[in-house]
Amino acid sequence: MIGWYYRNKARQNKESYMMGGKKLPWYMLGLSDASDMFDISGTMWMVSLCFVYGLKSIWIPWLWPVFNQVFNMMFLSKWLRRSNADTGAEWLASRFGLKGKGVKASHSIVVAFALIGCLGFLAYGFVGLGKFIEIFVPWEMVQAYIPFDISPEYQAHFYGIVFTLFAMFYSIIGGMHSIVVGDVIKYSIMTVGCIAIAFIAMTNLQGKTLNVPAEWSDPFFGWRLDMDWSEIIDDANQKIKDDGYGLFGIFFMMMLFKGVFASLAGPAPNYDMQKILSTRSPKEASKMTGFVSIVLLPIRYSMVMGLTVLALLYYNQLNISSPQGTDFERILPAAINTFLPVGILGIVLTGLLGAFMGTFSGTLNAAQAYIINDIYLKYIEPDAPTKKIMTLNYVVGIVVVAIGVVLGFFAKDVNSILQWIVGALYGGYIAANVLKWYWWRFNASGFFWGMFAGIAGALVFSRLFEGIEFLNHFPLLFLISVAGCIIGTYSAPPTDYEVLKKFYSNVKPWGFWKPIHNLVVAENPEFVANKRFGLDMFNVVLGILAQLCLTILPMYFILWMKLPLLITIAILAVLAIILKKTWWDKLEN
Repeated sequence: MIGWYYRNKARQNKESYMMGGKKLPWYMLGLSDASDMFDISGTMWMVSLCFVYGLKSIWIPWLWPVFNQVFNMMFLSKWLRRSNADTGAEWLASRFGLKGKGVKASHSIVVAFALIGCLGFLAYGFVGLGKFIEIFVPWEMVQAYIPFDISPEYQAHFYGIVFTLFAMFYSIIGGMHSIVVGDVIKYSIMTVGCIAIAFIAMTNLQGKTLNVPAEWSDPFFGWRLDMDWSEIIDDANQKIKDDGYGLFGIFFMMMLFKGVFASLAGPAPNYDMQKILSTRSPKEASKMTGFVSIVLLPIRYSMVMGLTVLALLYYNQLNISSPQGTDFERILPAAINTFLPVGILGIVLTGLLGAFMGTFSGTLNAAQAYIINDIYLKYIEPDAPTKKIMTLNYVVGIVVVAIGVVLGFFAKDVNSILQWIVGALYGGYIAANVLKWYWWRFNASGFFWGMFAGIAGALVFSRLFEGIEFLNHFPLLFLISVAGCIIGTYSAPPTDYEVLKKFYSNVKPWGFWKPIHNLVVAENPEFVANKRFGLDMFNVVLGILAQLCLTILPMYFILWMKLPLLITIAILAVLAIILKKTWWDKLEN
C-alpha cells in the first residue's frame, strides 16, 4: 500500500525515483539505513558470539568493520555528498573526469563491482529469509494449501520467493520514498520487539546467576582470550578453537589494521552509499550517518543480550545440540520460539522479516540506479524521456530480482555467499578507494588496476584461506592491491588538472593535494585548504568510543551491572558534550 501511495511521486523524474528527490529528512534516511543493517543472519551471528564470548563479543563486529560509520559521520559522508552524484560510478567522473586513459575501465569495474555485490546480497537475503521462515512455519503446515509438490531442498526457496515478491513490489513501484517510509515502520516494530525481549530477560534473570566463565562479563582482554567453558558447555571451547580467536590480542590488532583502511576507503557502492547521496546536503549526510549508530546499536544489542541471557538460563531447553556438535547460530530462532509469548513473538518475527525485506529493497534500489544511470543513460540513450526511464526501472527491477533468486538457488548456504562478498569482493576494494580520496596523482588507470589486482588476489586468497586465516593474510593482499594502484597510476598521465581543481575545491579533502591546492589558490586566493585532519581523527577516536558505549550500555542494563552501567553513561555523556563542540557545531552548511 505504501508503494502504491508513493507511485506518482516516484514517477516525477529519475532523481525522485532513485533518490527520493534528495528531499527526504536526514533522520528518516538514518532510520532507514539502520533498518537495512538490522538483518537476521547478522543478528543470529551476534547472538552466538555474545553467548560464547560474553561482553568481549562487542569487539568482533570490528571485522566488518562497524566503526566505518564513524569515519563516514566525521568527514567522508559530506565529502561524498558534495559531489552531488547519483551513484558511486557517477562520483568517479567528478574525480577522474570523462576522458583519459583508464576512465572507461575504472567506470566499468565500479559498475561491475556494485552489481555483483548487489546480486550477491540479494541472493544472501533470499536464501537466509527462506531458511529463517522454515523454522517458524514448517512445510507440513502449508503443504495442504499448495497445489503442487516441492522437494525438501527447495522448500526454503519457496518461502524466499513469496516474501521477495512483496519486497520487489513496493521497491519497484514506489522507489526510494516507499523504501524509506517502509523501513521506518519496520524499525518501529523492531524497537518494540527488542525492548520486550530485554524486559523478559531481565525479569527471568532476577535472583538468578548465569553459569558462565569468570571472564565472560569483562569486556577487556589480554593477548590470550583465556575463557574456559569446561564443565559448563564443552562445545563452546570447540567453537572458540574453530573461530581462531584464542590469541585475541593479535586478532584484534589485525582486525583494527584492516578496519581503519576499510573505513578510510569510504562507503561501498550499495544501499548505504545511496542513502548518503540521497540526503539534502553534505551537513545532513554527516548527521544521517551519525544517527545510524545511535538508533541501531542500543536497540539491536537489547535483543542480542536479551536472547543470550534467556539461552544461558534455559540452555537445556533449546535443543541446539546434535551428533556433529552444537550449532550456536541456532540460539536466536530457538530462543525466540521457546521463550517469547504469543504476540511478542509475532512482533519480533514481523520486525525481523521486515528488516530482511528492507535490506533486500535497499539493495535492489542501488542495483537499479547503477544499471539505469551508469549503463543505459551513459551509453545507450542519454536523453531518454522520464516516462521511458520509469518503465525501464520497473523492467530492470524485475530482472535483477529474478537473477538474485536464480543465484540463490545455486548458493550452498548463506555463509558461503557472505564469505565471498566480504572476503573476496570487498577485500580487493580497499586500497584503490583509499587512494582516490587522499592522493592527487592517483588516476583512473591506477584505480582500475588497483581494484583488479585486489579483487583477483582476494579471490585466490578466499579459496586458500577462510575466516581468521584470511584476516591474517590481509596485509599481503593489501600490498598486492597497492602495487596495482601505483603501477597503474604511473603507467598513465595525471588526471586532467581542470578536473582535479574542480574536485579539490568542491569536495575539499585533506591529504596529499599540495600541487592542486597551489593551482586553485593561484586562481582563487581566498580559497582555504581543509586543515581538519587532526580534528577529524580526534573526533573519529571519540566517535568509536561512543559507539562502543552505545553497544555495551544495553548489555550492562540487562545484566544489571550497576557500577559499569553508571560509568558507561557518564563516559557517553562526556563524549556527547565534547562531540557537540568539536563536530556538531562545526558542520558546514
